[in-house]
Amino acid sequence: MSRPADLSSVKEGSYIMIEGEPSRIVSYDKSKPGKHGSAKARVVAIGLFDGVKRSIVSPVSANIEIPQIEKRSAQVISKTESSSQLMDLETFETFEVPPPEEEKLREKMVEGSEVEYWSVLGRTKIVRVKG
Repeated sequence: MSRPADLSSVKEGSYIMIEGEPSRIVSYDKSKPGKHGSAKARVVAIGLFDGVKRSIVSPVSANIEIPQIEKRSAQVISKTESSSQLMDLETFETFEVPPPEEEKLREKMVEGSEVEYWSVLGRTKIVRVKG
């Protein structure tokens, strides 16, 4: 799910949808309005799931989509090279997610450890290991 907003309402560190991919803003520059136009914003963001750098340039009044990020905690039940099985600590639901790309996170993740995961638009990503 995502909600509509104006491009002027976002700032560095927030999340927007660019090309259908939820992305974190790393750079936001706004130019002054010219003689025959409105102020423009140049946004550079990095994809949450694929790590690809994306950029858009559009008027500040343009409509954009802001993804709804659900941040939850889970316990690692089992871990393999291709996937990790987690159990949500509130609903006790078990599900599989791909292992994190960061080597440090993969090393810290052991069976029985607690992790924070984000659900965005039906996709899940392990963000950090707690404790």
